[in-house]
Parts: sequence; structure tokens; C-alpha cells
Amino acid sequence: MTKPIKNDLDEVICDCSGTTRAQIQALFLQGLDQDAISRKTGALSGCAGCEWNIEQFLLQLSQQTQK
Repeated sequence: MTKPIKNDLDEVICDCSGTTRAQIQALFLQGLDQDAISRKTGALSGCAGCEWNIEQFLLQLSQQTQK
């Protein structure tokens, strides 16, 4: 069963680094890819529990910017 994607930008998406959806969105809109976002925020570098949520959020952002 998959979790629905939440759109609350204040939500912490990576508990290890404290990175929020708003931070990821801002960096994505600056042109950073997943690896660069990880280096900049520390997300995806701890327990990896946020990996799926971040990948799905970036996919959603990518689809929104292509419209």
C-alpha cells in the first residue's frame, strides 16, 4: 500500500535533517537535482526512510513544471 503524497510545504519530509517540502521545492525550482538537493540539505543521507517520499515529491514537481 502506498502513502498519499501530502502537499503541506511546511511538512518535514526528512526527519534526520529536518528538511521540509518547501526547502526541497525551492531548490528544485532553482534547478537542483535530487543529488544536489541531498548535498545541500542533508536529506537522503541518514536512514533513507524519506527516499520514496522525496522521489515522489520531486516527480510531482517535475510533472507540474512541465504543464
